[in-house]
Amino acid sequence: MKLSRAEYKEIVKCTEHLRPTRQCMTILRQRFPNHSQSTLLSIFSLEYQKRTKRTMSRLQAPDCIESYYQRYLSEAKARPSVPVLLELANEVDLSPALMARVIVDRFLQDQEGGVSSKQVVNNMLREPSLIPDEALANHVYQCTINDCCYGPLVDCIKHAIGQEAEVLLRDKLKERNLSFLDENQLRTKGYDKTPDIILEVPIAVEGHIVHWIESKASFGDDHSHRTYLNEQFWSYWNRFGPGLVIYWHGFIGELDSQRDRGILLKDCFPSDIVTLCHGTSPATTDSLTG
Repeated sequence: MKLSRAEYKEIVKCTEHLRPTRQCMTILRQRFPNHSQSTLLSIFSLEYQKRTKRTMSRLQAPDCIESYYQRYLSEAKARPSVPVLLELANEVDLSPALMARVIVDRFLQDQEGGVSSKQVVNNMLREPSLIPDEALANHVYQCTINDCCYGPLVDCIKHAIGQEAEVLLRDKLKERNLSFLDENQLRTKGYDKTPDIILEVPIAVEGHIVHWIESKASFGDDHSHRTYLNEQFWSYWNRFGPGLVIYWHGFIGELDSQRDRGILLKDCFPSDIVTLCHGTSPATTDSLTG
């Protein structure tokens, strides 16, 4: 779904005071019924990650961590049947999964007498039953399943959605009988930094030549698109020529401003594809776009 910048800003404004719990999506769907849940969730996740980066250093200061931990111990003892860790995360506007990580890390310091390894903490967040405290394990579980932006469950979902989008892209290319090399095939040929798809025979989309396609299972906002341009898309353009980026969860329409320079944005697989011959010259671009 392609949004105008005004539509995007309206959604962002609505997310400013939401917490990253499952209930936030209910609020967003009710407020913006004409937008898909995947688009709304992607926008909210991006905005919440920006908010977290701005406040993370303050919230993870040693005195804050100690305050959270002592508060958790006190509340868990006084109200054993209440999801006190989830409540605390929402109160201080910290991702529930990140709060769980902070508390588990602090708990292990008491247990082991020092800083625990990141791998140990990660394993306990993925499998709370490994935590040698049943009550804390239960609170961590509640935090991870109620967080829609961070945590092992979200990471698995994002990975699966990304894989699904890449499979969809390959299937669409096969349906059109378009020859291509995917990322894995390109790596076996020695390429280290590649788009998801290199077309063995270029195509034209809306009058623009396309040699490669990149699949993004996310919403394209200003920050993420600018980062991708600098770290990925322009390097693909330099090596492989003009290409197409598909933001499956939509993008800000005004960002599709690099077409004449060789980067086209779409929110779905294009329907108006023209297959070109090998060795299409740059001059052909003029006849296609004119």
